[in-house]
Amino acid sequence: MTEKSTELAVIGAGPGGYAAAFMAADLGIAVTLIDPHKNPGGTCLYTGCIPSKALLHAAHLITAARQATALGIEFAKPRLDIAKLRNWKDDVVTQLTSGIGQLVTRRKIHYIQARAGFLDNNTLSLRREGNETERLSFKHAIIATGSRPATVAPLAPEGRRILQSADALALAEVPKKLLVVGGGYIGLELGTVYAELGAQVTVVEMVPQLMPGIDRDLVNVLRKRLEALFEGIMTETTVKSLKTQKNGLRVSLQRQGQTVQARIFDKILVAVGRRPDVSDLGLEHTRIRADEGGFIPVDAQRRTSEAHIFAIGDVAGQPMLAHKAAHEGKIAAEVIAGRRVEYAPLAIPAVVFTDPEIAWAGITETEAKQQGMAYKVSRFAWAASGRAKTLNRNDGLTKLIVDPDSERILGVAMVGPGAGELIGEAALAIEMNANVEDLAQTVHAHPTLSETLKEAAEAFHGTATHLYRPKRPPKREKG
Repeated sequence: MTEKSTELAVIGAGPGGYAAAFMAADLGIAVTLIDPHKNPGGTCLYTGCIPSKALLHAAHLITAARQATALGIEFAKPRLDIAKLRNWKDDVVTQLTSGIGQLVTRRKIHYIQARAGFLDNNTLSLRREGNETERLSFKHAIIATGSRPATVAPLAPEGRRILQSADALALAEVPKKLLVVGGGYIGLELGTVYAELGAQVTVVEMVPQLMPGIDRDLVNVLRKRLEALFEGIMTETTVKSLKTQKNGLRVSLQRQGQTVQARIFDKILVAVGRRPDVSDLGLEHTRIRADEGGFIPVDAQRRTSEAHIFAIGDVAGQPMLAHKAAHEGKIAAEVIAGRRVEYAPLAIPAVVFTDPEIAWAGITETEAKQQGMAYKVSRFAWAASGRAKTLNRNDGLTKLIVDPDSERILGVAMVGPGAGELIGEAALAIEMNANVEDLAQTVHAHPTLSETLKEAAEAFHGTATHLYRPKRPPKREKG
């Protein structure tokens, strides 16, 4: 077994891992980046956010063509070349991952295609294909191994008829009838893709609401559109039994304690969430222990119980988002370089890339209620937006969660086309401790959907141009 050494070993080359490696290299640290893939990218680029958004773009084109009939424009029914679509999606992934690989080379980072596990708190075992093994000693390490799909009985994925998200994104074929188990963002995004490509999609979710934990008024807008797109949406429903037959998968569903008539599906997509991936890491050879949820506890600088070993991204806790991982990775790298920084964002934006999109940053109304916070809500319906009217999309909504005393913006949420592109301004406002007047006094271009943020802020004081709401009484000076 050969042995090498490095100043910093980064385990996992997803958005968090390669961002950490790049920042560390830019700060003059000798870095070794380790990942099983040929090039960096991780789940996000290979089997997650990038291929899914590529396919969602194709789905949105089909949606737009269908909805154009309301404007007096009719297109012929789309003809699907599944192989060409798949190749285009794969090309997007290849271009991005190879581009990141070039950045690794330019930064003189040592990239090793292998799986890593701790032998002790200063040594890694690197397992390459073909069982070739070597040791790597390190001064510092960053764990950035991401997450893996969660499973649920009796739906053990087997890659042909019972799929996980990576299988669905491979786009081997479009089934006639698809059952999606899980009404979270992964299930709804992939369900949208396959429905627009021609599948009859049924979604089941075990709790009363799609997108559990997200504000109901936002989810209701999305659900109304999905009900027209999907074959069926069944909440408070679970899979009771499953039987493989020649003509497909016979599934018995249980809804609110009552068994629903069995149905036949060609394929099942299991999308019940993700779990942190700490398998085969050899944590038992260190003082690091995962908690009950499988996450590695870290402090504000992303240090684990081994002070020279850091953890970032999905393995370090919620939210399990690529941009959160990248931000954490840069923080960890700066700490290793000796800078006095810590992870303390006021807002981590999140986006569901369905049609319409749902996006939020900061405190949601649901969270504010659960925490017993004092708050006020200011809403602006997109039905009063000129730009939304020109897009023939009147069902959107923008709302602000506001501290009633300081009038500081605590959270922003919205639903509508392009919401994911609008949420960045909201995240900046929260990070800058802006209040509603700051946002209301910011001049926005007209006609744009971004104006809905301004008018939601103006509505707080009853001065929104395109919405009548009685003015709030002015605050009285104390004393």
